[in-house]
Amino acid sequence: MAALSALNPTLLDVAKRLDSNGNIDKIVELMNLTNEIIDDATFIEGNLQTGHKSTVRTGLPVPTWRKLYGGVQPSKSTTAQVVDNCGMLEAYAEIDKALADLNGNTAAFRMSEERAFIEGMNQEFASTLIYGNEGTEPEAFTGLAPRYNSLAAANGVNIVNSGGVGADNTSVWLVVWGPNTAHGIYPKGSQAGLSITDKGQVTIENADGSNGRMEAYRSHYRWDTGFTVRDWRYIVRVANIDISDLTAQTGTQALTASTNILRALIQATELLPSMGMGRAVFYANRTVRTQLRNMILSRTVNQLTWETHNGKKVISYDGIPFRRVDAILNTEAVVA
Repeated sequence: MAALSALNPTLLDVAKRLDSNGNIDKIVELMNLTNEIIDDATFIEGNLQTGHKSTVRTGLPVPTWRKLYGGVQPSKSTTAQVVDNCGMLEAYAEIDKALADLNGNTAAFRMSEERAFIEGMNQEFASTLIYGNEGTEPEAFTGLAPRYNSLAAANGVNIVNSGGVGADNTSVWLVVWGPNTAHGIYPKGSQAGLSITDKGQVTIENADGSNGRMEAYRSHYRWDTGFTVRDWRYIVRVANIDISDLTAQTGTQALTASTNILRALIQATELLPSMGMGRAVFYANRTVRTQLRNMILSRTVNQLTWETHNGKKVISYDGIPFRRVDAILNTEAVVA
């Protein structure tokens, strides 16, 4: 029964959700996080049933300066193919039918559970989009951090080192979303986004661990999704931002320091080959955004402004919106 109460709503859960009139009360979602990267990400149907295969240019033809009566050696470009896989994110919600039917609030009670499951799926997706690693979790997909995790790698030029050396580091990401830069994927022939299937009333076998049965309502949640980087030059990681230095504006994050976050943002924008290849967006957690807002308030940075994007007031740096992603940690290891 302990397992049942942990995995399924109980009568106590119902009582906690009723208002003084016996109706399902509006729940204050204290567990909700803000992961605006989900709103921004471009999604494209993959060309594989399990993901997406990209062909990327790895070398250019070498032209020749020809003199009269001189020959020109033929040359060609080189390419490589990269496969990005999708993961299957799933969950089931099962509620005792008698419990859900109390007071005639079946639909309202089930909806209160639906919101929690949707938020849980969103948080898991956002976390995986940042830190997912098929090397350690083959069932998931590979996100941003494992792709940009070494200053010595070929794409290390797109990692800006902010100087942090301790255990309280975070990152700011600059992503240009587009079909030829970076985008989310979903398997060929499937649908994009989270799907919710109402399985209706079902009989649960062995409900209490002693071969008992129970009538329940079941909902199935599924999200087949992944992430692909078509051109690594259109993603920049500002890594090793020391949180304690940032909040105090000292050390590596003093306004005069060469590793200051503002100088790093300038460097990040200059690393992009072009702004016209897609939609450029900065992503940071609430700690970083708080400090940026303080900089606006103190008028120390003219490039930081409040602007309206998609009907919302957001911080912008050099015209690029700065969106909040709570999935970005303040405890990142040093990118070396």
